[in-house]
Amino acid sequence: MAASAAHSRYRIEGMDCAGCATKIDTAVRRMPGVEDVNVSVTAGTMTVKHTPQSDLDAIERKVIGLGYTVAQLKGKAQPRAMAAPDVAEKNEHDHEGHEHAGHDHASHEHAGADHDDDEEVAGLHGHDHTPTSGPWWNSAKGRLTIASGVALVAAFAVHYIWPATGNWAFIAAMLVGLVPIARRAAMATLAGIPFTIEMLMTIAAAGAVIIGAGEEAATVVFLFLVGELLEGVAAGKARSSIQALTTLVPKTAFIEEDGQTREVPAESLEVGAMILVRPGDRIPADGEIAGGESAIDESPVSGESVPVRKGAGDKVFAGTINGDAVLRIKVTAAAADNTIARVVKLVEEAQESKAPTERFIDRFSRWYTPGVVVVAALVAVVPPVLFGGAWNEWIYKGLALLLIGCPCALVISVPAAIAASLSAGAKRGLLMKGGVVLEGLGKITAVALDKTGTLTLGKPQVTDVISFGRPEAEVLRLAAALETGSSHPLALAILAKAAADKVKVPAASKAQALGGKGVKATVEGAEIFLASPQAANEAVKLSADQSAEIAALNDQGKTVSIVLVGNEIAGAIAMRDEPRPDALAGLKALTDCGIKTVMLTGDNKRTAAAIGQQLGIEVRAELLPEDKQRIVGELKGEGLVVAKVGDGINDAPALAAADIGIAMGGGTDVALETADAAVLHGRVGDVGAMIRLSQATMANIKQNITMALGLKAVFLVTTIAGITGLWPAILADTGATVLVTANAMRLLRWKGGV
Repeated sequence: MAASAAHSRYRIEGMDCAGCATKIDTAVRRMPGVEDVNVSVTAGTMTVKHTPQSDLDAIERKVIGLGYTVAQLKGKAQPRAMAAPDVAEKNEHDHEGHEHAGHDHASHEHAGADHDDDEEVAGLHGHDHTPTSGPWWNSAKGRLTIASGVALVAAFAVHYIWPATGNWAFIAAMLVGLVPIARRAAMATLAGIPFTIEMLMTIAAAGAVIIGAGEEAATVVFLFLVGELLEGVAAGKARSSIQALTTLVPKTAFIEEDGQTREVPAESLEVGAMILVRPGDRIPADGEIAGGESAIDESPVSGESVPVRKGAGDKVFAGTINGDAVLRIKVTAAAADNTIARVVKLVEEAQESKAPTERFIDRFSRWYTPGVVVVAALVAVVPPVLFGGAWNEWIYKGLALLLIGCPCALVISVPAAIAASLSAGAKRGLLMKGGVVLEGLGKITAVALDKTGTLTLGKPQVTDVISFGRPEAEVLRLAAALETGSSHPLALAILAKAAADKVKVPAASKAQALGGKGVKATVEGAEIFLASPQAANEAVKLSADQSAEIAALNDQGKTVSIVLVGNEIAGAIAMRDEPRPDALAGLKALTDCGIKTVMLTGDNKRTAAAIGQQLGIEVRAELLPEDKQRIVGELKGEGLVVAKVGDGINDAPALAAADIGIAMGGGTDVALETADAAVLHGRVGDVGAMIRLSQATMANIKQNITMALGLKAVFLVTTIAGITGLWPAILADTGATVLVTANAMRLLRWKGGV
C-alpha cells in the first residue's frame, strides 16, 4: 500500500442487490485518482482508496447520479491488518519459562471508528433507490411499486370497459414504473456500465410494446418493481442484523463527579470517567470494575447463557447486563471505541472484502450477461431470417431471454451468505476478517495451538493442598497470610483459593521476601516460611516420602511451595496453569472432524507434557518464536492447511506463517485487529465452531448458486420452447434473487451446527 494513499468510507443507501454494488464499483473505479474500491451491498458501505488530491465531491456526485444517496462516514477508513503484525512488534512477549505472565492488551490505542448511523445525507433526490429501513410502504421504492400496481389495475379496468383504448392504458401504466428504471439505466450506461438489469428491463418492456404486448410489458414492469422491493426488504434485514448490536448500548449513563451522580449521554463518556451501574441496567461503556461485585449477563454480546461473576479489577463490556448489585466502573474506552462498536466496524469492513468464490462469480457474470444478450439477439433474429419464423414470436422470446439473463441472483448468492455468516459469528464472539478468511476456515486440516492463555487459562491455580503435619485448611490459611498484598501470579492463586474456601486469613507482620527462596513473616506469634522445595530442604530436611510426593507433583507440571512453621514442615501447596474448562471437549471436536491438533509452547517440556497428556494433544515444547514458525511451515509442507491459534500478541511469526491466524482474546484491540480471525470469549471450542460456520456457509453458497442457475436454465428452455413468456422470465430473475437472499439469511440463525 502506497504511503500516500488515503481511504474514505461512505454509507450508501438504496443499494439492494449485487447489480447495484457492481454499478457503483465500476463507476467510481474509473474516476481520476481512485486506486481501489470495495463495496458491500449487505453492509451498505463503500471504501475508496484514492490519492490525497482526489475530488471526493465528484465521487459522491457520481454515486448520486446512479440513483443512490451517499454520506461520507466520520473519520477515515483505516487499512485493515489481515495478518499478524511484524515480528519486531511482537517478539517482546516471550513465552519461555513462566508463560502465564500477564499481557497488557489495553494500551493499544484504537483509532477511527466510523460507523455512525446518523450521518447527514447530502443530495436526497427522491429517486427510486432510497433506504429500505422502516415500513416498506414509506420508502420511495414502495410508493413507486404501489403506484405501478394501482396503474396496472386501472389499465385492466379501462381495458375491460373500453377495449379499444386498453393497449394505451397499459402503455401508460408501464411508463409509471419504467421511466425511473430507464433513467437509472441511462445513468449507468453513461458511467460505462451498459449491461444492467435496468437496461435489460427497459429494452424488454419497450420491445414488448413495439410488438403489441403492452399488457405484458406493464405486468412485467410491476413484477420487476415488486421483486426489487422484496430484494430491498431482504437486504435491509441482512444489513440490520449486525447493526442491531448497537442498540444494546444504553443511551444514557450515570457519571460520578465531585461526589455527585448525574445522568449524561453514554456517547459523551470519556476514558477514565467513573460511572454507576444499577442492578438490571445495561452497562453503557467498556470498563473495569472499581467497586462492587455482581453477576454479569454477557449473553447479548457473547451468546453465553450463564451470567459471569465479576468483581473489582475485572473487565466488563458495553451492552452487557448488570445482575444483582450496584457497580462502580471506570470507563476504559470511548463510545466510538467500545467492543460492540469495534465488532460492528470490523464486520462491516469484512463484508467489503470478497471471497475467492465471490471474485470468481463476479468475473463469470461479466461475461455471462453480455453472452445472454448475444444469445437473446440470435434467438430473436436467426429463426425469422433463416427459417421463416414469425418475427413477433421470436422477438418476444428474445426479450424474455434478456430478463432471464440478469445475473443478480447469481452474483448476490455469495456475498449474501457471507454477510449473514459474518453477522451470525460476530454475535457469538467469532470474528472473521472477510470472505477470504471465512472461506479458508472450512478448508483447515491442522490446528496449532499455543498453550498459555489459549489451551490454559493463562494464570496458575491451586490444584493441591497437602498436609505434612498440619490440617490442609491450616496450611492454606498460613500461606494466604504471607501472600496478602502480593501481586505475584502464584500469590494471587493462593489468595483466590483461600477466598473460594472462605478461609479467614490472619494478619502477618515483619514480612520479608528472600530472593529465589520464598517469603517469611510472623503470623500469630510464629515464624512462617513459604519456601521453594530446595529452600525448605535447606532449612528443614525433607523426608523421603515428602520429597517423592513433591517430585510427583513436579512431574505433573505443578509448581510446589512448602509451608514451614518454625522448624516444622506444615504442608505444601501445588499450583499449575490449568486447562480451560472446555479445552478437552474443544480439541475432541476438532479431532472428530479429522483435523490434526498440536500444541506449540515455549514452556518447559515437563509442564507442557503434563497438560498435553491431560488434553490428549501432541506437544512441542521449549520453542522459540522462530521454532513455532518453522513447525507451521513443516505442517504446510505436508500438504496440510494450517490454522495457528494464539493470544493475539505472541507468536507473530507463526501466526503470519499459518494459512489462517486466529487470536484468542477478551475483546481487546489486539485480539480484534492483529490476526485473520478472533475468538473473543477465549473458548477453545469456538475454534471448531468457526470452522463449522465456514462449512455451513460454503454449503449455503452451493445451494444458492444451484438455485440461481437452475431456475434460469429451466426458464431458458421453457421460454425457447414457447411455454413461458415475459412475466415468468422476470420472476425467474427477481424470484431467484429473493429465494437466494432468504436462503442466505438462514445463516443468521446458525447455532453451531454444520
